[in-house]
Amino acid sequence: MVDFIVNELRHKRILILGFGREGKSSLKFITEKLMDAETGIADQQAIDLSSIKLHHNQKLHLHTGPDYLKAIPDYDLVLKSPGISLRGVPTGKARISSQTDLFLAYFAHQVIGISGTKGKSTTSTLIHHILSAAGFDSILTGNIGIPCFDIMHRITDESPVVFELSANQLENVRHSPHIAVLLNIFEEHLDHFGTYEAYRQAKYNLMRYCQPGDTMICHRDVWPSDALCKANRLLFPTEPAIVTVPPLSLPGQHNSLNIEAALLAVAAAGVPLDEARRHVLSFKGLPHRIELVGTFGGVTFYNDSIATIPEAAIAAIRTIEKVDFLILGGFDRGIAYQSLIDFLSANPVQHILFTGEAGKRISDGLHLAGTNSAMHYFDSMSEAMKIVDKLAKDGNTCLLSPAAASYDQYKNFEQRGDLFKQLALNFRNP
Repeated sequence: MVDFIVNELRHKRILILGFGREGKSSLKFITEKLMDAETGIADQQAIDLSSIKLHHNQKLHLHTGPDYLKAIPDYDLVLKSPGISLRGVPTGKARISSQTDLFLAYFAHQVIGISGTKGKSTTSTLIHHILSAAGFDSILTGNIGIPCFDIMHRITDESPVVFELSANQLENVRHSPHIAVLLNIFEEHLDHFGTYEAYRQAKYNLMRYCQPGDTMICHRDVWPSDALCKANRLLFPTEPAIVTVPPLSLPGQHNSLNIEAALLAVAAAGVPLDEARRHVLSFKGLPHRIELVGTFGGVTFYNDSIATIPEAAIAAIRTIEKVDFLILGGFDRGIAYQSLIDFLSANPVQHILFTGEAGKRISDGLHLAGTNSAMHYFDSMSEAMKIVDKLAKDGNTCLLSPAAASYDQYKNFEQRGDLFKQLALNFRNP
């Protein structure tokens, strides 16, 4: 199958658009498989090639700085990294593609693809765990942090490929996985897509190109129409429910839905349902997802840094039930916060700590709603911990569930969560 992708790239001027983890993976693949390909790399930041072993005959052009997108029309094929938006950007005759698009074109029949605004990492990892425990040669890739070109050498005819797919990755695909899972769709990434409808349609690419004989597993609330998808349809929540009580490692109603989706997916892949349920019990939850950090200085800390939308923060508060300190806010993507404002107005938290432009919008909304919560503002995570230190009593609980992206202060949500955990571990430690 790798040869098919090589043939697709051969004799084309290729532009690698974005030089993060996936861009470097694409260059490595091209360098190893197409040593004579004329290749460009475009990125707003400076491009560091020190870790890449280039072939001495390789023709490589670099395009950097604020005008890096102007290079696109000079190429035949563009391998776009997921995070780059091309709204309003002239692309000429260049074909916009990606690792995901090329991979699905030739491996879709072996792929279990998982998407959704929230829960896709947990569900993807759970599916991979169940398949591996059941004896399948399962391979995990995608938005979980593993570029799909990096795992192609491991794929055999018997390997199910569990592929976590973001809306950004689905934006330009023209193929859908053999087994597709759509968990939910909430308003997010408006900075990239411009409108919620554009974001929603990108998500629906997960099922748009399914073929008869494929399986589409979808939450009942987001199933679009039978006309859009030709696949065998399985809807959840199931009736009757196939998950009654989730394991301690996956607390909350939202995780019950994630488990249902995972069980339906692995059953479609050939794992008996009773066996799959047993393997769920041995699964450990992922970091930054309602992660119990521990109790320090009399205060219990939960890290839910991955909560970048209001629905995720609401789910975390409902799951923990007793939250005394809630840390909200960060980078403002322009999403609506009224659902969170309404929830916190009806279910007040004693102390709410706000940061960033998103935090300002949420606090303004709570002010208008006449909240009973004490509201505090901070610029850094260490400053937030000082507020908790000053006001917290033994037995209190502090939850980081920001309902906002992290990019105003941090590289990603993992960095934000790691800092929170580090500060929690040293809380009130003399």
